[in-house]
Amino acid sequence: MRTTLPDRPGALAVLAEHCGRAGVNILGLQIFPGIEAVTDELVLSTPAGWGASGTAHLVERAGGRNVVVQSCTEAALGDQPTRYVQAARTILASPMSFPEVVAVLFDAEADPVDPDGPPQDVMELTVGDVQVQVRRTAAFTATEHARGSALADLVSDVLQRTRTDSAIAVSPGRRLGGGTTPEHVVDGDSISAVVDGVVVGLATVQASLTEDPAARPVVLRVDPAWQRRGIGSRLLVDVARLAHSRGAQEIVLTTRSDNQAVLPMVLAAGMRGRIRLAGDVLTVRVPVRDLRPLPA
Repeated sequence: MRTTLPDRPGALAVLAEHCGRAGVNILGLQIFPGIEAVTDELVLSTPAGWGASGTAHLVERAGGRNVVVQSCTEAALGDQPTRYVQAARTILASPMSFPEVVAVLFDAEADPVDPDGPPQDVMELTVGDVQVQVRRTAAFTATEHARGSALADLVSDVLQRTRTDSAIAVSPGRRLGGGTTPEHVVDGDSISAVVDGVVVGLATVQASLTEDPAARPVVLRVDPAWQRRGIGSRLLVDVARLAHSRGAQEIVLTTRSDNQAVLPMVLAAGMRGRIRLAGDVLTVRVPVRDLRPLPA
């Protein structure tokens, strides 16, 4: 249960007294300080037959405002600093898991807003130039925004270090030697990266599969032997411009959640985007409306 209490001595004691009289046991407490009000998150054990509405009314009678109640398990009693350390370890091991880890950490969702559902608060975090959004019914506190931003900075640092290390680690034999530059060939809705007559990368703008014709799916692949050389980033920029010339306002890339190449590729291309992780599917939406269309 989350509620906002006035920042004055005894406010929390009044809430505790009301809970005690009703037979509601306070098992856990987090306090998020504010200027004029304090947000408290409590884990409560209620008598049999109690529901969310009864608990909310109890808290409101004790002076609570903006009350949000939802059921939980014993996992809600886990130590919060430990949860953040574990989240950081997971992100360090797999930076692409960031949206899912943050959503779980803040009891939020990474999926789009349900237009028929209750109003939700949105926390928007930036990794490089990529925006990650998580949302939930309970408002995010300033403390949580600061924690989320710190984790986003961690991911940015890890990805930057990974790109730097990768550039150093690439052996001379894998570089494009002799000043060779892949030729990018446009064929209809596709762009190929060609080296010595061999296609080493391909990006294709597909027909919109949603009700929004301005969002065009893009399929992009680079031959494994030619990856980590900037070909994917260059293809992404060119296919985004091609999609714009076809009337698109944004492109949508969909891949596996364990694909470690997507986010670095978007960042290396210098493009802004929004990333969402749902189950085993990673989706990146990149606006293209401000790009210069690719010449026909």
